[in-house]
Amino acid sequence: MAEGKKKDGGALLAKKKKVKPRKSRDADCCSVNFLKCVLHIFNVVFLFAGIGVLAVGAWTVASRHRYVALLPTPTYAAIAYLLVIAGALGVPLSALGCCGLKTENRTSLLCYTYFLLITFILELGAGGLAYYYEVAVEDELKAELNNTFLSNYALDTTITNAVDRMQAEFKCCGAVRFEDWRRSAWHEHDPRMLVPDSCCKTVTIRCGARDHPSNIHYTGCIRYFINHIRDHLIILAAVGVGMSVIPIFGFLFACVLYAKIKHVID
Repeated sequence: MAEGKKKDGGALLAKKKKVKPRKSRDADCCSVNFLKCVLHIFNVVFLFAGIGVLAVGAWTVASRHRYVALLPTPTYAAIAYLLVIAGALGVPLSALGCCGLKTENRTSLLCYTYFLLITFILELGAGGLAYYYEVAVEDELKAELNNTFLSNYALDTTITNAVDRMQAEFKCCGAVRFEDWRRSAWHEHDPRMLVPDSCCKTVTIRCGARDHPSNIHYTGCIRYFINHIRDHLIILAAVGVGMSVIPIFGFLFACVLYAKIKHVID
């Protein structure tokens, strides 16, 4: 009987040793209360960062997309919309994080970490894509822009408006040179017009019928356009890659808090 009691006592002692004691929420250097405080501060930073990313993306869509119809691929537009989506996640995600921290609900915290990871991927993807496209856009435009001018002007309203706006803003004429307009479908339709009116130094109706240097701009638009797009892509790349660092910190702290909440006592 004594031996049986000893065995039972030993088994109970072994079980007690295996059970990990639950810790106080202020135990260890990275306590639950400390992590909650850090994540509350992070939520404020993340909210303002999201508003900034959203503002850059919306500004790109609203004011810098006037020439997007002239680009051969939709990459530039995709970068802007990725930033808009990533920035728009800032407000609801900050609210979700605050609710999860207040209630210490592990499901809310888990969703919060997943969406932080998605935000990181969106911002890093937009920044990386902008960096890649900044290098590739010059060759792309050199290969396609002149053909876009000559084949679609006056046939596609969106492209026509973009070309006229570009020639007026950059004070240029034609993609490469002003003489290219004589090979366009638009010129064949009205041979008396040598260049579009938007090429003129002073724009008036049918002023493009005379291509004297005193009347029109002789410089092609392609170099101005390439520099314009590349400069803005550098901004988008910096915003995307730079801001993608922020959600990573929140993701790591939220993961640690998620694991710690399970093992603490009130």
